[in-house]
Amino acid sequence: MEKQTQALPPKQNSLFTETWRRFRKNKTALVGMVIVMFIVLLAIFADQLYDYETMAIKPNYDATLQPPSSEHYLGTDEFGRDVLARLIHGSRISLIVAVISITVGTFIGSLFGAIAGYFGGIVDSIIMRIMDVFLAVPNMLLAITVVAALGTSSVNLILAIAIAGMPRFARIARASVLSVKSYEFIEAAKANGASSWRIIFEEVIPNSLAPIIVQYSIALAGAILTISSMSFIGLGVQAPTPEWGAMLSNGRQYFKNSGYLIVFPGLAIAITALAINLLGDGLRDALDPKLKQ
Repeated sequence: MEKQTQALPPKQNSLFTETWRRFRKNKTALVGMVIVMFIVLLAIFADQLYDYETMAIKPNYDATLQPPSSEHYLGTDEFGRDVLARLIHGSRISLIVAVISITVGTFIGSLFGAIAGYFGGIVDSIIMRIMDVFLAVPNMLLAITVVAALGTSSVNLILAIAIAGMPRFARIARASVLSVKSYEFIEAAKANGASSWRIIFEEVIPNSLAPIIVQYSIALAGAILTISSMSFIGLGVQAPTPEWGAMLSNGRQYFKNSGYLIVFPGLAIAITALAINLLGDGLRDALDPKLKQ
């Protein structure tokens, strides 16, 4: 007697696998991811590529304003420091400040947004009106105000960018929480006696991460531009620490005869911001529920 075989249901892909499958179809997003990974690797291994003290910080007046050559691939600046070494070490500064500031802004903004969306009522009104006040001020102007009030330092720059980016994450988190808090698993958690804070941290926020992750990646590009802009006007990372915006500012007076001092830092800023934006757009498309069909 032949045994009847029962057809097995198709295997369901994990969220990560499905997201990666859709993400890798976006060629421009893959290009952005490769560029971002390359810049991150340069930042991680900056000390192995160029010594920080001797190549990026210490002046060498015997080699000032040398054009790109086999000895100095991107030339030297007005103090004889290797431009490529300063760009590579500057990538570490820009990425660290950007990641820390956006992470802080994401955590605080998402927490306030989740609280506002979950509790609603007067709590929602108070929190979101405060966020509206911050949103009414342009990010750059708000960052300048914070740094001007607290002083120029990397810590204050991180705080300024975090405060400037916080309201957008609060709005995104609030909208996401409003869409998920009526789901059955939230009602089940309430029925089991879970506290509001436990529901927010263990149920609501984890199920609202997709749009927050997308906004996080896009905000990184904005943070890179803000850091460079603040350093360009003298309110960001201070000399002699290598930073792209500061390098761009210092190279202005040598533009006529040593244009590479502006071109290379400008390209570093533009390529990094563009690559992160491409990566963020790819994540948005991959995580968009409307594109799952």
